[in-house]
Amino acid sequence: MNEAVVLRGARLVEPGVGVGPPTSVVLEGERVAALGERAGERAGRVVDLDGLWLTPGLIDIQVNGAAGHDTTDDPSSIWAVGEAIAATGVTAFLPTIVTAPEGRIDEAIRIVAAGPPPGYRGAAVLGLHLEGPFLSPKRHGAHDQAFLRAPDRDFAAGWSRDAGVAIVTIAPELPGSLDLIRELTARGVIVSIGHSNAKLDEARAGIDAGARYATHLFNAMPPLNHRDPGIAAAVLADDRVTVGMIPDTIHVDLTVVDLAYRIAGPDRFSIVTDAMGALGMPFGTFQLGGREVTVDETGCRLPDGLLAGSNLRLDVGVQNLAAATGRGVEAAVAAATTVPARLLGLADRGRITPGARADLTIVTPEFGAAGTIVGGRVAWTSQYLEQQVAAWA
Repeated sequence: MNEAVVLRGARLVEPGVGVGPPTSVVLEGERVAALGERAGERAGRVVDLDGLWLTPGLIDIQVNGAAGHDTTDDPSSIWAVGEAIAATGVTAFLPTIVTAPEGRIDEAIRIVAAGPPPGYRGAAVLGLHLEGPFLSPKRHGAHDQAFLRAPDRDFAAGWSRDAGVAIVTIAPELPGSLDLIRELTARGVIVSIGHSNAKLDEARAGIDAGARYATHLFNAMPPLNHRDPGIAAAVLADDRVTVGMIPDTIHVDLTVVDLAYRIAGPDRFSIVTDAMGALGMPFGTFQLGGREVTVDETGCRLPDGLLAGSNLRLDVGVQNLAAATGRGVEAAVAAATTVPARLLGLADRGRITPGARADLTIVTPEFGAAGTIVGGRVAWTSQYLEQQVAAWA
């Protein structure tokens, strides 16, 4: 049996509730074994967190790349991306494959099924997010229009949760989409509405067919109009749907982020980064699904100025959501922990309780990532904590 690890002096964040007083958390193997003051008396390797906050591990369900890597152009880089985003507090993620040449999705499925390389220390892969190719030609955004397809049941025949496909983004107004939404839902895949020009009734039909998520709300869809409300109104008004947003202050004004949060409520609002290869890199030129993207202080953009993903860190996204809503990071963190865990049906993630998976993020009171624990093992730590965890494998 692995030696127990005692995280002592941490202030536990209960998402949506608050931050507790300093206490102790005991980890045994991949699980949380005990909590509370008396837990600090357990035998084991002691790591003193000295008042730092401990949250459930951050989960990002839309990640295109990081550290110069693009998961679509090179699916084998998924593991390098997982190691890079661990330094932003992320403990689990969905590598995202955007619209690409035929065969790229199958390659990504094989790579995820094979598992990480020996010695991997990074965020856990919870499956793939396939953002395309069944998207609207009118709302394809940064996706290469040459590789878009009409919904095709044969093309998607191998997509299932068991095969490692967690989310598929589809435009519900396209011919054949509703039947495909029903099929994918039956196979355990979460279908998301996005990159769509759907009218209100078309979006509602997609939800009735089984769609339960909205990909980067307000982006790559019609604007909310009081006479022609469209997708945004359909998903915000339906309690069955969780909405995703990119709170980088560029994709959506923070006032609109706050408005959407108030409508959806804390149980249906998730944040994603939609990060691309520029994450963690200096400004410059990068690739996203085979397209050149220039990154500077105005965001990540194609040559025509269109937004193409982001370089947002998820811990900063939590900070931005807290600023937008005025509710504090202890409330905002649910959008990156409990909500995506619930959407994915992962009862052992998104909370800190005995028996839960030991995926934990150590943060400062300002919510800057200070350490990342994945499955009870340190994936990344800041210099501040290096001495404490140097001998903890």
